[in-house]
Amino acid sequence: MDGIIFDVDGTLWDSTDVVAVAYNRTISENTDLPIRVTPDDLKQLFGKPMDVIFATLLPSLPYERQCALAEMCFTQEHEELEKTPGTVYEGLEDALKALSAKYPLFIVSNCQSGYIELLFRKTGYGKYFKDHLCFGQTGTSKGQTILRLMRENNLQDPVYVGDTQGDADACKEAGIPFVFAEYGFGSVAEPDMRISCPMDLVSLF
Repeated sequence: MDGIIFDVDGTLWDSTDVVAVAYNRTISENTDLPIRVTPDDLKQLFGKPMDVIFATLLPSLPYERQCALAEMCFTQEHEELEKTPGTVYEGLEDALKALSAKYPLFIVSNCQSGYIELLFRKTGYGKYFKDHLCFGQTGTSKGQTILRLMRENNLQDPVYVGDTQGDADACKEAGIPFVFAEYGFGSVAEPDMRISCPMDLVSLF
């Protein structure tokens, strides 16, 4: 193994409470839609590409309007997270510190551009990661984004840590092992490995 790639939401932190507030404010201020987004809604959606998330949340709106509202939601989301960051999972920094001493660490997420940088600003954890890529930068499937990060960093045999079936499917597309973070948002039928907390990674690797 020559590297560990992490998902963000449901793997490094949980921002769904704060993001739900941001989305609801944006939708109520800019539409007449009777929509209330809950943290549980977002737990089911996070991990999917951002265009899919907003098509699911706003199915009655045309695509162009969905995209415009998504951009407004992202702006509000970042403002809210600057004030109230997501909740980092217990033991995460200790795990990152130990793992980064042995392996290069990376992030691949289906989030929008700027979200990973915000995570780094609010947690100080950027020092543990060598590189990152997201859907907002590539516009491709998570599997293809993983493959691009591997090419750009000369990775031959990394593993990916995530919390959804979509993450597991992306790893199959990229041809790398998947570690299921059971403490996150989703469920996965047949992961290659599983962990119940971040520190379990230190025992695995």
